[in-house]
Amino acid sequence: MTATTDHTTLDSSLAAPTDGLVSPAAPVTSPGFDGPSPRPSDDDPAFALHRGGKIGIGLTAPLNNREDLSLAYTPGVARVCTAIAETPALADEYTWRSNTVIVVTDGTAVLGLGDIGPAAALPVMEGKAALFKHFGGVDAVPICLDCTDVEEIVDTVARLAPGFGGVNLEDISAPRCFAIESMLQDRVDIPVFHDDQHGTAIVALAALENAARLTGRTLGDLRAVVSGAGAAGVAVTRILLAAGIGDIAVGDSRGMIYPGRDGLTTVKAALAAETNKAGLHGSINEALAGADVYLGLSAGKVPEEAVATMAPEAIVFAMANPDPEIDPEIAHKYARIVATGRSDYPNQINNVLAFPGVFRGALDVRASRVTEGMKLAAARALADVIADELADDNIIPSVFDERVAPAVSTAVAAAARADGVARR
Repeated sequence: MTATTDHTTLDSSLAAPTDGLVSPAAPVTSPGFDGPSPRPSDDDPAFALHRGGKIGIGLTAPLNNREDLSLAYTPGVARVCTAIAETPALADEYTWRSNTVIVVTDGTAVLGLGDIGPAAALPVMEGKAALFKHFGGVDAVPICLDCTDVEEIVDTVARLAPGFGGVNLEDISAPRCFAIESMLQDRVDIPVFHDDQHGTAIVALAALENAARLTGRTLGDLRAVVSGAGAAGVAVTRILLAAGIGDIAVGDSRGMIYPGRDGLTTVKAALAAETNKAGLHGSINEALAGADVYLGLSAGKVPEEAVATMAPEAIVFAMANPDPEIDPEIAHKYARIVATGRSDYPNQINNVLAFPGVFRGALDVRASRVTEGMKLAAARALADVIADELADDNIIPSVFDERVAPAVSTAVAAAARADGVARR
């Protein structure tokens, strides 16, 4: 099937969801609530919970007397410093580094709020750090940078890197996020992981593996349409290609991406060369005719008549938050399996299912990077957690399933060893 003319299906820029809340970048005037911006009040439970922040620093060594102080600080600390100076790798054993990551943002693509700046992004980064600790036992430090230049961000984080075991990039707008991650990983020997890309991709792949299994198919049997060519859309597409999807085509605000289309960025041109075997030109609405899978990672809307043209036993992942690209009630009329980014519907595609376990596994083996093999292993382990419990409304584990992080971290650690990036 070749679509032809309509390039107006999506009505705003397509950008990265974050933190499993799977939200597209949007103006600050559209943050998922109606009316004027909220005013601080402790009568509002959200403000009351955030007063003073959500995280802090705790001690792992006693400081009760002079002897404790002499060991934790001077003169005892000097012996440890000297040993590390002689053998730098000892920092992983005798400091917090082996269990601590930095969560870095420039505030340009925060949840559904868009470019709100680094200070306004801090509550989200604190939340991310809290999720790291609660679900993965990983200590995380929020770093909100007052710059948006790619090279400045890379230089700044690279200079901070000696004190940490990993870097989690967060809420950085596309396409800059692609260059930042790649350039930074070339500069440092610790994992650099842009969660808006890879966390989303890991969870989406796990859910789609289970959805295919539940409907008696494999990934290779499926033709998928991706709405959104921002950070998450690109990463989801790439991991599905690596996992063996039958065919996958990507659309942005101008319609389907294909070789030779005007206005393609470098990233989109690379996607065009690897996707869209059917040669679809035109709107996402038209591309859905006969498609097995819809993956929404955008701010666009899909009309009911387009959903109705999908193949039997269709799978719809409408992951924009707070408003999915396809209303779940409408999706259920035509699709067998429906997932969203929201916690008030079944099958929530939530990044917290991935990143704590990914970093836990990477840190445990002191990995130098997160490889494609580690991401695929994470997705398969996540899918397998509920392999014996699959149902149309249960294709992905709950974020509170205590089996998730251990399963993901074990698989990631094993893959790191297999890929030769583990250092213990």
